[in-house]
Amino acid sequence: MWIGWIELDLLLGDVHSLKEKRSVVRPVIAEVRKRFDVSIAEVDHHNLHRRAGLGVGLVGADRAHIVEVLDAAENYVAYRPGVDLLSARRQIRSSDD
Repeated sequence: MWIGWIELDLLLGDVHSLKEKRSVVRPVIAEVRKRFDVSIAEVDHHNLHRRAGLGVGLVGADRAHIVEVLDAAENYVAYRPGVDLLSARRQIRSSDD
């Protein structure tokens, strides 16, 4: 069994309130969840209106599949209009670790 996760640190574009932040972050979360069949949540920078931290995770039988899905999710978020990807931290572990 393989477990992979990625933490994405985002800078949001023209956002001036927490309400506007939600209107940008929620569609990103919904689309990543739907498109890549992963667990995703906002995990950091809750009180900052121009920053967001997202965590994406999944479990699978094949390491290559985990890498492929995490790469695709990261690229999707990185090229999303109005969102700048500042950093991405990734971990992939097997149940034997």
